[in-house]
Amino acid sequence: MPEMPQMQALADRLDEWLAGSEMVAYEPLGFSALKTFDPPPESVVGQRLEHVGRRAKYLVFEFANGNRILMHLSQAGRLDTETPPKRTKPKGSVVRLRFAGEKALLVREFGHERKAGWWVLAPGDEGPLSSMGPEALSDEFATVVRTSTDSRRVHTLLRDQHTVAGIGRGYSDDILHRAKLSPYASLKSMSPDERERLLAAVHDVLADGLERERKREGGLSANKLGEHFTVHGKAGVPCPTCGDDLRRVSYESHEVVYCPQCQTGGKVLADRRLSRLVK
Repeated sequence: MPEMPQMQALADRLDEWLAGSEMVAYEPLGFSALKTFDPPPESVVGQRLEHVGRRAKYLVFEFANGNRILMHLSQAGRLDTETPPKRTKPKGSVVRLRFAGEKALLVREFGHERKAGWWVLAPGDEGPLSSMGPEALSDEFATVVRTSTDSRRVHTLLRDQHTVAGIGRGYSDDILHRAKLSPYASLKSMSPDERERLLAAVHDVLADGLERERKREGGLSANKLGEHFTVHGKAGVPCPTCGDDLRRVSYESHEVVYCPQCQTGGKVLADRRLSRLVK
């Protein structure tokens, strides 16, 4: 799933490419992808696009009349830029937004879940953004890390968009590896030094990811976006820090990758995929 670095870099590219352009049409291409009905999409047709930004994992398109379009790519959504706009409907297409100057954005989705969506919001309506937690690099989240007694596993906490916005499975693995913390640790159990290591790793890993993502051009069209991760998705290969094999804990919808030597004192964590417990 695209996370903060991918989405921020994408928002910056789209803002540079489209800001100031008039939206001239939209083509709904996916069943139930539009999550709102009032105001209708027609309310932004003919409007000047003022800015493209990001909040959490959402793209935010701000128009001159105050209305906004939110775009969420979900697990396997991608966004293509088209010049000139195409008339095709690729497999998994969600919506095509057309702008003046022969420019268009096509949102499409790989896989079968079909969870990518878009919202049209009136001024003052936050829609799904209303429940988002603070941004990962914000002072507010730093305060959470330094003071919270949350007992959830830290890997779960980092992926909870209501607690901290913008981090997902991939960067959670890399952050905890950088911080040398177990994915099963909790804020409640962490020392002040461990909390500071976690905060530093959040900032460093996301900054590194954003720097790499800024090298992309155009949309966000790659089928897989994990080429930049340090440990995520790399179970079984040597740890880049100590050389020990990276391990994973598998769940129904995701997996957690970690290094036993660097993060858990040599302990191998339970892997439910194998229905076993190793202490």
